[in-house]
Amino acid sequence: MSLLVGFRVAISALGRNKMRTLLTMLGIIIGVAAVIAMVAVGQGAQAAVESEVRSAGANLIFVSAGNYTRGGESMNIASGLGAANTLTVADADALARIQGVQYRSAGVSDRALAAAGDQTFFTVIQGIDTQWPLIYSWDWVRGAGFTPADIGGHVPAAVLGRTAAGRLFGTSDPIGQTVMIRNRAFRVVGVTGTTTDDQAETIFVPFTTLQDVLSVHSLQTITVAATEAGDTSQISAAIRKLLRARHHLDDPAAATAVVPTQGARAGSNLMMPGASTGLGVPDDFTVKTQAARALTKGLYTSVAAFALANLPKLDEVTRQEMTSTLDRAGTTMTALLGGIAAVSLIVGGIGIMNIMLVSVRERTREIGIRMAVGAHARDVMLQFLAESVTLSLIGGLLGIGLGFAASHGITSMLEWPTAVSARAVLLAFAIAGAVGVFFGYYPAIKASRLDPIDALRYE
Repeated sequence: MSLLVGFRVAISALGRNKMRTLLTMLGIIIGVAAVIAMVAVGQGAQAAVESEVRSAGANLIFVSAGNYTRGGESMNIASGLGAANTLTVADADALARIQGVQYRSAGVSDRALAAAGDQTFFTVIQGIDTQWPLIYSWDWVRGAGFTPADIGGHVPAAVLGRTAAGRLFGTSDPIGQTVMIRNRAFRVVGVTGTTTDDQAETIFVPFTTLQDVLSVHSLQTITVAATEAGDTSQISAAIRKLLRARHHLDDPAAATAVVPTQGARAGSNLMMPGASTGLGVPDDFTVKTQAARALTKGLYTSVAAFALANLPKLDEVTRQEMTSTLDRAGTTMTALLGGIAAVSLIVGGIGIMNIMLVSVRERTREIGIRMAVGAHARDVMLQFLAESVTLSLIGGLLGIGLGFAASHGITSMLEWPTAVSARAVLLAFAIAGAVGVFFGYYPAIKASRLDPIDALRYE
């Protein structure tokens, strides 16, 4: 008897008692649904951890216009003032082509008084590009971010931080309302749920629109997000090399235009574009990773120089810590998945074995008749094995549907991120089939070993 005929007969046999068949499959349905749901929760948890790490800034690189050197030229400890006009939109677009750069956003900022009705709020006005919310892994309280059409069309739109929205609009919905900034009306299109204090108080607008308001054409900053946090030092070096080439700072003619300018404070040198450090024309921009910015903040120059010299090692530690954290999260979720799914599937498999043994007893006379008319023991075994596998596979399909529903319910009710992958679905379906074969094998063997004469006389 072929497997196809065996499965057809199995479906017919299982359909004789639909309620018993459904109850038998219940264990498999629950087990497979548990596999789908737990894998979805595990993958969602890993994605959430990665998102938190990204939002913490471990993978961020900040490019600022201008170059300010403090503590002497030999230390070369720089931080950008952002007041120069050396960065352009074309520079920001060029950075996107560097390997390892995931997102980048051009930036212009201002401090101004924002007004909505009778309410006013003095805060930072940050001009951003469409990828800024992706860089900081924003979630949204209301509305959404800017579109490429908003940026290209210099649209007067605004996204409010949570604190800014509360100060200007209280508990009312700000979407569609107007905020006045420097005598220009901005329509509110979104409210970000970021909990970072400075961003929560900020009003975000398209950087092109803010350029128009401030009558500037250059950028103050370019914020870059690396795909891997451990690659930030390498990417920073690539950014510096690219910008020096774009700004022609390595040309021989540029080395002749050196204009050293003494800073206003003792011990400081303001390095203007073209100023000499004895090592060639210096950068007219500043590149710093988030780790470098945090590490050198408030430090003496010599200490900061030592810290920056060892920053590649710090990035390697960051990479190892991130990998370790994600591996631990994945291992924990896998163990939880294995425990819950194994119990459910074993219970389901025992149920299948039980009902197949009952079926063998109920159909003993039928087995005897089949053997009497020429059926072989192998045909009887395949018949009952096909019924067992059919039970498992149908239960697996129903369990996959229930698993998708459970994942959606977890996301909707508990606000926990879930992600169902095709690999998890195939794994769950394969496990269901394996359970049918494993727990159906013994009843099938028992049916195939019945004596035809004894089976025909069975009442």
